Amino acid sequence: MPLYTLGAGQVAAGVKSREFSAEEYIQQLLERIEKVEPKVNAFVTINKGAIEHARTIDKKIRDGEQAGPLAGVAVSIKDNICTKGIRTTCASRMLESFVPPYDATVVTRLQDAGAIVIGKANLDEFAMGSTTEFSRYGTTRNPWDISRVPGGSSGGSAASVAAQECAASLGSDAGGSVRCPASFCSVVGMKPTYGLISRYGLVSYANSLEQVGPIGRTVSDVVSVLNAIAGADENDHTTVGGKPVYTLQERKGLRVGLVREFIEDTDPAVAKMILRAMDTLEGQGCKCKETSLESVAYALASYYTIATAEASSNLARYDNVRYGFDMSPEGYEWNSYFAKARSSFGEEAKRRIITGSYVLSSGYYGKYYLKAQQARSLLKDELKALFKSCDVLIGPTMPILPFKIGEKIDDPLKMYLVDIDTVIANLAGMPAISVPAGFVDGLPVGLQLMADEFQEQTILDAAYLFEQAANVRGSPEL
Repeated sequence: MPLYTLGAGQVAAGVKSREFSAEEYIQQLLERIEKVEPKVNAFVTINKGAIEHARTIDKKIRDGEQAGPLAGVAVSIKDNICTKGIRTTCASRMLESFVPPYDATVVTRLQDAGAIVIGKANLDEFAMGSTTEFSRYGTTRNPWDISRVPGGSSGGSAASVAAQECAASLGSDAGGSVRCPASFCSVVGMKPTYGLISRYGLVSYANSLEQVGPIGRTVSDVVSVLNAIAGADENDHTTVGGKPVYTLQERKGLRVGLVREFIEDTDPAVAKMILRAMDTLEGQGCKCKETSLESVAYALASYYTIATAEASSNLARYDNVRYGFDMSPEGYEWNSYFAKARSSFGEEAKRRIITGSYVLSSGYYGKYYLKAQQARSLLKDELKALFKSCDVLIGPTMPILPFKIGEKIDDPLKMYLVDIDTVIANLAGMPAISVPAGFVDGLPVGLQLMADEFQEQTILDAAYLFEQAANVRGSPEL
């Protein structure tokens, strides 16, 4: 069996037992990347120091030193998470040459656990998109069908895991950006509770919504990464105290609620797969029922109002003075230079900046932004009430199957509608996970599970229970 097919736990066990070396494993992955990248385009940058890092891990093991729970495990990092000495572009011209002088906290923690950064994963520019088509470095393609999108904005992260270019990955999730590509690429992706994982070093576009989240081929891989990165950080005061530890266990008797609104207006083939997933959970001893979340009707409008408002503020710093690219100021006065520089943003980024500036402007703040925040509060209150009678809520991660590249790029409203099931967890700050539910005509479908704040162990229990029973396995042929 090729080493690149191994999961995170298998890699760490093999490296520690010296069944194979970290260097051998990384070398196989680099060869794998060279082979499949022309088809998938999951990476912006490959880490040239990965082999040297692997040799350091191997030396620690030979010397009898502790190499960490993720010893030798290759991870890709979404290219909006800072990596010292490796450029972090956010898939934008604005940061095409930016090399951070420090690591994000999550990167430091992964490396302290023995993981090896194999490269920086492609994304929609500044994490704004649901398809990874809005990247300066080209579209990432779905490993299951390279004519289709992998989801976004963490499309490169999910595609790199599905294509067996790494064992796990880190993405960021402001409205489904980890779970959407996890669903479309048939891998596991988790958005944690807001505050569980440090955002220090994340180039965020929506601070109140966005969280770093792990992606793996199995729930076990996600648990391994989550244990390494979760916990309070003195550099991020939105994080909570303590250092949680999560385990794998098939917990029986969970109370599961299928949200009726998640099934409505969903592709019938996807809805059928989710109903089958509920039957699977019921067969494993879960107490399943249908339930309703009426505030879903306001979720998408609320989300895009808040997200674009925060984006317009966050991206104001990219003016080609504090950050930027090589563009001579000769022949320009200040306003024209500023306008010309900021016109280098891609179409989706510009659309969100303009929309966000509008909803925050005088006369419209109360009409749009304030109402969006009120709708957000209503949604969270309704979810809290539901979690008194349900341990987890389920539904499709995405309401449709992966679609063709270019199919929705010219219709932003149709693009935004695909986020209807995922934005809810971000608005409420609650954890959610997408696990493979099966395939329809060879295209992946994901099951989304949500739980109350800081109930990560509960959704991991439910996800693992479903994963073991459904047994959705396999890798794309590339």
